[in-house]
Amino acid sequence: MRNTLLLTFTIIILGCKGQNSQLSKHKHTNNLINETSPYLLQHAHNPVDWNAWNKETLQKAKSEDKLIVISVGYSACHWCHVMEHESFEDSLVAQVMNKDFINIKVDREERPDVDQTYMNALYLINNGNGGWPLNMVALPDGRPVWGATYLPKAQWMSALEQIAKLYKDDPEKLIKQADNIERGIQSFDVVTLNTEDPVFENTDLENAVEKWFENFDNRFGGPNREPKFMMPNNYHFLLRYAYQNKDEKLMDFINLTLTKMAYGGVFDQVGGGFSRYSVDKKWHVPHFEKMLYDNGQLVSLYSDAYLITKNELYKDVVTQTLEFVKQELTTDVGAFYSSLDADSNNAQGELEEGAFYVWKKDELKALIKDDFELFSDYYNINNFGLWEHDNYVLIRKDDDNTIKEKHNLTNEALVLKKNTWKTTLLEVRNKRSKPRLDDKSLTSWNGIMLKGYIDAYRVFQNPEYLETALKNATFIVNEVLRKDGGLNHTYKEGESKINGYLEDYASIIDAFISLYEITLNEKWLNTARDLASYTFEHFYDEQSKMFFFTSNEDDSLVSRNMEYRDNVIPASNSIMAKNLFKLSHYFDVQHYSKTAMSMLNNVKPEMQEYPSAYSNWYDLMLNYTKPYYEVAIVGEQAKQKITELNKTYIPNKLIAASVSENNMPLLENRFNPDKTLIYVCVNKACKLPVSEVNNALELLK
Repeated sequence: MRNTLLLTFTIIILGCKGQNSQLSKHKHTNNLINETSPYLLQHAHNPVDWNAWNKETLQKAKSEDKLIVISVGYSACHWCHVMEHESFEDSLVAQVMNKDFINIKVDREERPDVDQTYMNALYLINNGNGGWPLNMVALPDGRPVWGATYLPKAQWMSALEQIAKLYKDDPEKLIKQADNIERGIQSFDVVTLNTEDPVFENTDLENAVEKWFENFDNRFGGPNREPKFMMPNNYHFLLRYAYQNKDEKLMDFINLTLTKMAYGGVFDQVGGGFSRYSVDKKWHVPHFEKMLYDNGQLVSLYSDAYLITKNELYKDVVTQTLEFVKQELTTDVGAFYSSLDADSNNAQGELEEGAFYVWKKDELKALIKDDFELFSDYYNINNFGLWEHDNYVLIRKDDDNTIKEKHNLTNEALVLKKNTWKTTLLEVRNKRSKPRLDDKSLTSWNGIMLKGYIDAYRVFQNPEYLETALKNATFIVNEVLRKDGGLNHTYKEGESKINGYLEDYASIIDAFISLYEITLNEKWLNTARDLASYTFEHFYDEQSKMFFFTSNEDDSLVSRNMEYRDNVIPASNSIMAKNLFKLSHYFDVQHYSKTAMSMLNNVKPEMQEYPSAYSNWYDLMLNYTKPYYEVAIVGEQAKQKITELNKTYIPNKLIAASVSENNMPLLENRFNPDKTLIYVCVNKACKLPVSEVNNALELLK
C-alpha cells in the first residue's frame, strides 16, 4: 500500500508542466566556506545558496515556510562531482534552487545519521534503489516528499519547479506524501525483542554458508555479479568458518577470491591499496576512489589469511597497502585521512575518473623498454587488461611460478624486475595530477584502520606497525575523546567536532581491546570498558536490548534508527555485540554477556534470508556454537609467550595477560614469580596451567 501511494505521487509530479518562473534578483549567500569537510568546501563557491545541516538552517526553513533541498554526497563520489559541475555550478539552476528552497549540503561521512534517514526515504520513493548523490526535497519540517540520485540539469530543474508549484498550489498533497514516507521510514531498521530463549546451533551456520555458495563466482571469486564489492567482513567470517570446520572447498573459494582481488586492478598494482569496488566480474576496472575503511578491513583479512596459508602474496598485499596508507592517508599527529577521490585531472587538465591510475601501451613500452614483453605478459597489456579509450588497467592472471617457468627466470630475478617496474611507474605516476584527498579524520574509520595495523603487527611483528597503532590510539584519546567520556565523530586541523555515533564507539572499543591484547597495557582495555558504559547510557534501548545509531543527546531526525545489517562495513550493533561478548569475559559483567546474547537472538530470525548481510553476526554466533577460549598468561615472559602464540591462527580466543600480580578476574591469584604460566579456560573453567606455548596450542585445538 505504501509503494502505491508513493507511485501515485510520483506520477502527479512528473505529470505537472514545468513553470517558467520569473526569477527575482537575489543576493548570493553560500555558507559552506566556514566548514571543514572537504566535500562541503568543494561546493563553497557554487552559486547555490548552500547551508550546512544545523539547527539554524532548519529553523530558517520553518520560519520562511520554504521547502528544503537536502543534497547528500561525499568527496570521493564521481557522480556527485558530475552533478555539481552540470547543475550546482550553473547560475540558472542556482536561481531555481535559491528562489523556492532552503538548500542544505551534507557530507554523508560527517553526518551518517542524516544520510541514512534520507536514504531510507529514497528507498521507499525509488522502489528500493538508492545511491549518491542523494537529492531529497523535504517539507519545512524536514520530512521528505521526493528524492532522486543523479539527474541531468534539465530534469533536476524541471522536478524542482514542479514540486515548488505543487507546494504553492496544493500543499496538502505534499503533506500527505510526507506522512506516508514518515511512517515508512519509522518502520525501517526497527528491531523487536525476541522473547524466545536464545539457541544457536551449528545447523544455523551450515545453512547460511550453503546459501552463500549459491552466489559464489567460482572463476574469479567473490559474488557472481557485477559490480563486485569486496565485503571484507564476509570473507573474514567465511575464512574463520572454513578453518574451524575444516571445510576445504570453502577455504579454496576464499583463497581464490583473495588471490583474484590481489591480482585485479581493484588492487593498485603500482602504489598499493584497494579501490572501493570493481565494475566487472574479474576485479579488473575499479571505481577508483580509495577508502580508508576498505583498506583497514582488508589488511586485517589478508593478515589472518596469511597466518593460515603463509601465502607470500597476502603478505605483499598487507605490506603494500600499509605503505600506501602511510604515504597517502596518515597525518603528522597519527590520525588517518578518509579517502582519495576517483577523479583527477587528465593530460588535458579535465577531471576524469581513473586518470591517475591508467596507462597507454606506448607509454609503458617507452618506460619498461627491453622488459616490455615480460611486463606485458605479467600485467596483461592485451585484451584482458584493456579498459576504454585505449587505456590499460594493470591486472595479473598468472601466479609468479607460472611466469618464472614460462620466461625461465629465477625468483630473485623476477622480484628485482617487479620492484624496478613499480619504482619506474610510481615515479612517472607521481608527476601526474593527484586525486583529491578528503583530509578529515573520522573516528569510526580510524578505529577500523587502527585494528588493521594491530592485526598486521600481531601476524608480522613489524615494530613500525605497532608504533603507528599506538600513535593513532593516543591521538584518539587525546584529541577525540571528550572529558565527559564521549567521542566526537570527526577531526580536522586541530578541531574535533560532531557528537559521535554508535559506529565510532563500536570500532574504537574493538580496536582498543585488540591493542590491549598485544601490548598488555590495561589503559586500552579500561578505556574500552568505559566507552561501553557510555554507550549504555546514551545509545541503549532497554526495550529491544539493541543500540540506537544516534545518542540521546542528539537533535531528533525524522526517525531514530538502529543499524544492524552488515554492509561494506559491519553494522555498529554487530560490532558492539562482539565487543560486549569479549568485555563480559574480561570484566565478568553478566549484563554485557546477556546483552550480547539478546542482540544476536534479536537478529537471528532475519539472518537466514540473506546471510551476507549478517556476516559479523554469524561470526559472533561461532563464539557460541564452538568452544571460545580465555587464554590467561601470567609471568615475566608473558609478552614473549603471546608473540609465539600469535603465530597460529586462533580466532576463537581472547588473551588476558600480565607480567606481575593482577586483580583482573581472569588473572587474579595466578602470578608466579618463578615461571610464566598459560591458563586455557572456557567460561572461567580452566585446564591445568602449562608453561610452553606448544602445550597450550594442544589445549586450544
